[in-house]
Amino acid sequence: MDYHVSSDALKGKVILVTGAGDGIGRQAALSYAAHGATVILLGRTVSKLEAVFDEIEAAGGPTPAIIPLDLMGATKQNYLDMVDTIEGQFGHLDGVLHNASLLGVLCPFEQIDEKTFDDVMQVNVKGAFLMTQAMVPLLRKSDDARLVFTSSTVGHMGRAFWGTYAISKFATEGMMQVLADELSDTRVRVNAINPGGTRTKMRASAFPAEDGNLLKTPADIMPLYVYLMAPEGKDVHGQCIYAQPKLAPGEQTASKDEG
Repeated sequence: MDYHVSSDALKGKVILVTGAGDGIGRQAALSYAAHGATVILLGRTVSKLEAVFDEIEAAGGPTPAIIPLDLMGATKQNYLDMVDTIEGQFGHLDGVLHNASLLGVLCPFEQIDEKTFDDVMQVNVKGAFLMTQAMVPLLRKSDDARLVFTSSTVGHMGRAFWGTYAISKFATEGMMQVLADELSDTRVRVNAINPGGTRTKMRASAFPAEDGNLLKTPADIMPLYVYLMAPEGKDVHGQCIYAQPKLAPGEQTASKDEG
């Protein structure tokens, strides 16, 4: 599919990116800004967010904003306050990319540690749930809003030893589908992206022996990320789309995709 958009497709848009300090989140923030968006950088490491902030400004993009927040400890009130701040500062919110995720530990199901399970669910599921719940009223006010979740191949088909992460991504896709159905008659489009095996720290921790140079970089998969936020993608709704189409379910190349 052709994910071409105009160079200023996101001009005037305000888009929040979680996990914006590095990896896919960092690249998405840079790409959104390059297409004209004012990006809100959310993450837990201020120094990383400041580096992305500086990179956007150096490239001539709209001045971004930084929200230091650790999804592990964030409460419902934190998210409600955050939305009030965003509305007060920008007046609107047009897009959210839920990118932040924890991998947890790859191990047999019987050996899953309860705390690890709780931590992964807190960040990957409950954090996204509470943040989205707080943000939907503001997104509804936009003329053309987008809500994009991050899934994985193991969020479609469970895989041995990936229990905690897979369960969290099944939940993520379910959340996306529920929201897409509920918001089908609104101006909010809801989708998910499966990035596929990408050159990130999470991927490296899951496959330490793998040659990362053989993987797509975050920049390589950005056309889809931009398209789903842009006017050109307005008719896409309720779908989980593979950023690397060769990684379709059932293909052998998908067997080592952790998303």
